[in-house]
Amino acid sequence: MSGATLLKESGPREVFCGLTSIVWLHRRMPDAFFLVVGSRTCAHLIQSAAGVMIFAEPRFGTAILGERDLAGLADAHEELDRVVNDLLARRPEIRTLFLVGSCPSEVIKLDLARVAERLNGELQGRTRVLNYSGSGIETTFTQGEDGALNALVPLMPASQEDQLLLVGTLANAVEDRLKTLFNRIGISKVDSLPPRQSNDLPSVGPGTRVLLTQPYLTDTARSLKARGAEILQAPFPLGAEGSRRWMNAAAKSFDINSNLVEATLEPLMARARMALKPYIEQLKGKRVFLLPESQLELPLARFLHEECGVELLEVGTPYLNREIMKAELELLPENTRVMEGQHVEKQLDRVREQRPDLVVCGMGLANPLEAEGIATKWSIELVFSPIHGIDQAADLAELFSRPLHRRELLNKNLLTSV
Repeated sequence: MSGATLLKESGPREVFCGLTSIVWLHRRMPDAFFLVVGSRTCAHLIQSAAGVMIFAEPRFGTAILGERDLAGLADAHEELDRVVNDLLARRPEIRTLFLVGSCPSEVIKLDLARVAERLNGELQGRTRVLNYSGSGIETTFTQGEDGALNALVPLMPASQEDQLLLVGTLANAVEDRLKTLFNRIGISKVDSLPPRQSNDLPSVGPGTRVLLTQPYLTDTARSLKARGAEILQAPFPLGAEGSRRWMNAAAKSFDINSNLVEATLEPLMARARMALKPYIEQLKGKRVFLLPESQLELPLARFLHEECGVELLEVGTPYLNREIMKAELELLPENTRVMEGQHVEKQLDRVREQRPDLVVCGMGLANPLEAEGIATKWSIELVFSPIHGIDQAADLAELFSRPLHRRELLNKNLLTSV
């Protein structure tokens, strides 16, 4: 373990709910449909986050729980059956239907697992119905993906074959690039979860080595391990160095010659170092405070310090899985303040006291901090952007340098106007 100072606090917090993950999951699996069982507020959140126009035909929707449902005056199970049957009659191309729980459905104790089981019996394989929770009562917004993938794990076919499994949603182009690189170093069988078609699930078994691409997939990793897979310990593929170590972890587990890996990756590393230079000039020495929201905070902090020369004031994360984050914690500088959980008022007090050059936080906190003269970066933008892999290192750095550049221009304009 590194010399990082691991702390924990609890109290009021500011996060999106797990329903937000539907925005990238429904794009990943075009034959799947995500039906949120929730309120009009849930529907508004998904519609706004996805930016889908009202007359479009997206692969997600909301079964609205009305006042009669919430008051127990209507049979919510019957209503949900009706909505599902109407949906599948209109959209027969749906192969997997995810019933997604929300805060309202969990408050009234609507048993979506029972609903899914009953519908699977009625549909007889025409469409597979799964369920998971996207509620924000106890989770943060990225954990919706963990719930969806965890629901798929029991359906994955068994296999004894030696193979590499990349777990976590990536942009298709980024995933294709990573698979090509793994093939070049001699790992021929590389699959991914989630797949690009929901009914084309990869296999899993004792010969499967798992590389997590996202740090918030705790339940999925646990379920894959129970199926016999080995979860490889590695930093996450954010930044050039993190991505190189991530790929080396896979190569080592397959006993691949390190010289071959080095020869394959070094040209990419050289190009990444060159592309990073202008952003390092802007970021080096800057003081950054990361508030907890996405669980990407530790890998991002490691990248910012190691490859961009940033000083870390505090690294907050909603939840800290020490096993999954072990490699990241070991790479943080001595005495880095790592805070699990959130008491938002206390954290904001520390931000105001330390006056960092940049705060990475949720959208709800960004505008107030900007009004106080503190540059901010939205956490959610880092989740939606293709930032994984050696090739994307400069793009990742640019996302952090952009708000600093904007703040610099604003300050110049203010001085000019005065």
